[in-house]
Amino acid sequence: MASLREILVYLDDLLQVARASDYCPNGLQVEGKPEVRRLVSGVTACQALLEAAAVAGADALLVHHGYFWKGEAAPIIGMKRRRLKILLANDISLLAYHLPLDAHFELGNNAQLARVLNLEVKGQFIEAGGITIGMYGCLPTPMKGEAWARYIAERLGRKPLYVPAHKGDIYTVGWCTGGAQGYIEQAAEKGLDAYLTGEVSEPTVHSAREQGIDFFACGHHATERYGVQALGRHLAEKFDLEHQFIDIDNPA
Repeated sequence: MASLREILVYLDDLLQVARASDYCPNGLQVEGKPEVRRLVSGVTACQALLEAAAVAGADALLVHHGYFWKGEAAPIIGMKRRRLKILLANDISLLAYHLPLDAHFELGNNAQLARVLNLEVKGQFIEAGGITIGMYGCLPTPMKGEAWARYIAERLGRKPLYVPAHKGDIYTVGWCTGGAQGYIEQAAEKGLDAYLTGEVSEPTVHSAREQGIDFFACGHHATERYGVQALGRHLAEKFDLEHQFIDIDNPA
């Protein structure tokens, strides 16, 4: 067990939260119990995850996608009211870390995706919110695009959208989880063979084809399941907490 404040101070330092200019507040978004014994983690603080966390007896919920995004409507009505009601009624704290969790070199989404896909990390690239969030590196051995697409599907449990454009085997690759399709230009500028992210937009396909870089859209949710799990496990070990990751399926 640990105090909520102690955990927050630790996370601010671990994830270097102050460095990021983000689209949402990072850290404590809804205050619950002052002490944390049971921590639940998940990707997005949707109603299904909140209900599952309440059933699990969570004192705190750790997510990648929380609330209070820039540009969203401020009134606490409808869906937002229902979500907040669950947290407040069950005295559950909501902790959310967006770009800082993408960026962390060991526990972050991109670092953990590299572990799942057995990618060798060479460095970081892609700037967002004043910090570097993406990574680049290489496959252990060169592989045809079709073969790597099948491998990704096996590892993530989701078939990627694959746009073939690179001539030859894939060896060097850049990746950035979530909705980072717009950064394909930076991957192409680095001369990488392929770029992997979560989502795809209509212009992404043309950009890949015209710049000769293979593109893989593997799912926003599917690529961002691993950082929050790793962070939850880390906190459980550091503060002697009970931890449970709850995955709410999302095909996007």
